Amino acid sequence: MALADNASCAKPSDDAVFPEIIELNVGGQVYITRHNTLVSVPGSLLWEMFTQKNIRSLARDNKGRFFVDRDGFLFRYILDYMRDQQLVLPEHFPERSRLQREAEYFKLPELVKTLAPKLSKQNSIGDEPCQSDPEELSPSMDTARNLAAASAILGGAPGGSITATAGGGTGQDIRRSGFITIGYRGSYTLGRDSQTDAKFRRVARIMVCGKTSLAKEVFGETLNESRDPDRPPERYTSRYYLKFTFLEQAFDKLADSGFHMVACNSTGTCAFAHEQTDDKIWTSYTEYVFYRE
Repeated sequence: MALADNASCAKPSDDAVFPEIIELNVGGQVYITRHNTLVSVPGSLLWEMFTQKNIRSLARDNKGRFFVDRDGFLFRYILDYMRDQQLVLPEHFPERSRLQREAEYFKLPELVKTLAPKLSKQNSIGDEPCQSDPEELSPSMDTARNLAAASAILGGAPGGSITATAGGGTGQDIRRSGFITIGYRGSYTLGRDSQTDAKFRRVARIMVCGKTSLAKEVFGETLNESRDPDRPPERYTSRYYLKFTFLEQAFDKLADSGFHMVACNSTGTCAFAHEQTDDKIWTSYTEYVFYRE
């Protein structure tokens, strides 16, 4: 369990025996767990740390917690694995390679093997398929569906006949319906007095999820495709991001293309607390879902 701070927890002593409940500071994130959990995998780095007799040789922070200079957010999955030797990741987990690197550092070979990319006929080693992809769509079926929808829209109107072009398009300028999700990670600083104004930091990157053809239609040259350069038009992707960092600019482009917002959500986590000023740095992830009929 990860906690922002808990001064009431027992601090480890300098005796030769480790306490039953151990408090860890991993990259600024505080974890509280049992000693048996940390030594559950013989030969692992945590096993080596918490079976030695010289406790004083282990690094500690200024509150007496054992300190490990690694990624505090990814350590939650390391600790979960130490509990029952099973790996359970969220759906569409984007940091699998980074977690594999953490598993290598903590000397967990079975976890490393589980996280290693699989070799398949369609993908080379190290190229995992995008988890957000559905099954391959048939271009001819998709074109027929669009023609049927366009015919229903323009049915009965003079000159409303529609013809398919060689590239799978139509003679009329018909906009396809679909969803586009805009997501971004941000951070802000909040002081001890919650009534004070939060100090916001700039958005580092705006991510785009949805059908490739829709994303290219809306954002054009402002779309960065470097992380997924060969995605077919009718496939879905979650790897695109924008070349600019202004949310309003992205919203304007979506509105100009006929999209409107239908949902949004956001999560926040306290990543770091300043020891002297009590200012807390919060990290957040926000998504906006847009739809065009």
